Amino acid sequence: MCALRGPVCSFLTRLRRILRIVSERTIVSLIFLCGVSAVIFVFGIFFFVFREGAPFLRHGFDAKEFFLSPDWYPTSATNKRYGILAQLIGTGTVTLVAMLVAVPFSLGAGIFIAEFCGKKTREIMKILIELLAAIPSVVWGFIGLMVMNPLIIWLTGAPIGLNVLNAGVIVGLMSVPIIVTIAEDAIRAVPDTYIEAAEALGATRWQLVRKVILPAAKSGLLAAVLLGVGRAVGETMAVLMCTGHSINIPFDGKAPFFHVLDSVRTLTATIAAEMGEAPRLEVNADGTFPAEALHYQSLFVIGIVLFAVTFVINVTADLIVKGIRKRK
Repeated sequence: MCALRGPVCSFLTRLRRILRIVSERTIVSLIFLCGVSAVIFVFGIFFFVFREGAPFLRHGFDAKEFFLSPDWYPTSATNKRYGILAQLIGTGTVTLVAMLVAVPFSLGAGIFIAEFCGKKTREIMKILIELLAAIPSVVWGFIGLMVMNPLIIWLTGAPIGLNVLNAGVIVGLMSVPIIVTIAEDAIRAVPDTYIEAAEALGATRWQLVRKVILPAAKSGLLAAVLLGVGRAVGETMAVLMCTGHSINIPFDGKAPFFHVLDSVRTLTATIAAEMGEAPRLEVNADGTFPAEALHYQSLFVIGIVLFAVTFVINVTADLIVKGIRKRK
């Protein structure tokens, strides 16, 4: 036994070393695979959407009509038109109103949770905000339909309460949790040395927030707002139920900006409402697509537009944040 103990111990030591190396390499490979898979999934989604929309791009796409015309009549028997200008403006106006509602409340709540409230209150507030994120979008749609709709009619005298204001308030409330969470993290990430130095100079709590914390956390706060914009642009069910779903441009040339009491339709709502009814037909013998099939394909082109919009928002956020960090 004594003679065998040395070789056995040496063998076991080498085996443990090999297993450790294999396990480390396995973990590294799994982490690498997870990172690469995210990129693959994004390109896979884009490839699928582009493949389905390609026939419309080849056979029925007119860039001028598609982006500059408000006429959306894909099921017309005699004159099919595919214009998304009204839907683009509807998406933009709903997102703008949503951010006007969400950003002040979200940043204020983030500052209060991070700097002003006690530990117990902070935990309660965070739980309540997370509960907002847990509410399904269809429930938010019911709130807009059953609560906001009659309330807007009563307060404004509008003939219908399903409009930009209704959808903007609902989507703004839906965007609050993500903005608050990221804003709080950005504020709490400010180095303690900044805060201690300001307090040593006699700064009040509000001066500390306004002149030290907000400037130091502005890149994270900006990222929070832009993620909220992406959340608002991509919302579907709530805007489908709260906007009135009407092809309409909320401008009349008289108002200084736009009418928040006008019904509109968004890009996401168009896809959700029409995808189930759009016929998907096979290609003709001569290689062309039936005119009825282009409706189905055009919805995927709207998806490509949404993909491009969210991509631009994310890239813009990244560039702005990097620019802010470089200036520091």
